[in-house]
Amino acid sequence: MIGILLITHGTLGESLIQCACHVVNKRPAHLAQIGVAAQDDPQCMLEEAQELIQRLDTGQGVIVLTDIFGATPSNIAMKLRVPGRVEIVAGVNVTMLLRILTYREKSDIGTVVQKAVTGGCDGVIHVKGGV
Repeated sequence: MIGILLITHGTLGESLIQCACHVVNKRPAHLAQIGVAAQDDPQCMLEEAQELIQRLDTGQGVIVLTDIFGATPSNIAMKLRVPGRVEIVAGVNVTMLLRILTYREKSDIGTVVQKAVTGGCDGVIHVKGGV
């Protein structure tokens, strides 16, 4: 099973996890988050993330999801990247997280990253009208 680590601003990661828990009706295994606040030391957050990566990796790797590319959570995540082992995807949303939860037991990390990106994009829809 591919592990999932969210590194986001504040409580966004836990909120996304709670949304996913609501949809799947349980808290999925091998899923964790780190919320980065303005006063946090990025080096300390990196060390915490490295420890979580070790705990989440069951042998198939870990996907790290972050919110805004180029911001502190993303910069921390980029330092964790090990191609084919720890992959990073920025722009996390609920659809992306659900797509990973759906495919992570059946596919390799590269395929799941692709599914995450397409799922995240497919979940963004311009709604033009009422019911």
